[in-house]
Amino acid sequence: MLITAGIDIGTGAVKTVLFGNDGEAHEWLARRVERIRRRDSLALAESAYREMLDETGIEADQVAYVATTGEGESVPFRTGHFYSMTTHARGGVFLSEDIQAVLDVGALHGRAISIDGRGKVLSYKMTSQCASGSGQFLENISRYLGVAVDEVGELSKQADEPEKVSGICAVLAETDVINMVSRGVSTSNILKGIHLSMATRLVKLLKATRLAEGRVLLTGGLAADAGLLAAMQEEMVNQKIAVEVLRHEHSIYAGAIGAALWGAFRHQKLAALGQPPMAS
Repeated sequence: MLITAGIDIGTGAVKTVLFGNDGEAHEWLARRVERIRRRDSLALAESAYREMLDETGIEADQVAYVATTGEGESVPFRTGHFYSMTTHARGGVFLSEDIQAVLDVGALHGRAISIDGRGKVLSYKMTSQCASGSGQFLENISRYLGVAVDEVGELSKQADEPEKVSGICAVLAETDVINMVSRGVSTSNILKGIHLSMATRLVKLLKATRLAEGRVLLTGGLAADAGLLAAMQEEMVNQKIAVEVLRHEHSIYAGAIGAALWGAFRHQKLAALGQPPMAS
């Protein structure tokens, strides 16, 4: 069995996975997710990696390929690095085979990635970092409202009269929220309005990739947000798009999974050519 590791360093969290690979069969051996919270992301990546090895009883020299993605290019013990768009695409297909796109919603941006059945990227569109459709923006708003991030989704689903915020700029959107609070708008309605604004932007990204039907998997840190998922599903109906939006319980690991699987693929290709994998 070929053992590979995937490490995805994002803005908000470090995700690590360990896989056993036998041809086209892939077995998930261990996983870790650590919120960065001003800590050293490289140190978190290494400690999580060592914890997975200890958990599984695998020695470091038994790992054939350590693949990084996201901001993980500086991990000192990596074998190789992969672009995050390709890793989210491959990880998305692993989690849910019958999908036509991946919608990666992270701390700083949202990204719609159209893919084929093998996880090959066909086209993509991405929001700008200043947009109000990101995890960091939502975290800032939840802090202002005095709501824990893991409570946001369920509170949003309780809304009865949501008010949309600006979808152009995070600064303008935050001003909208301050005005809503001063007018006595409920927390649930504010959060649902934010989710609807984010959903509108994300649906436009999907449409820009020319995806007209099929299934889309949410990945990234906001994939666990039930309120965002509900808003996305609602917006698909409003815009009359025959696309089903879904999530997986392990969606946050998509990038790390894709890195580990691409690492296995690259190792096998190099081995077939008689070339050992080298750190890049």
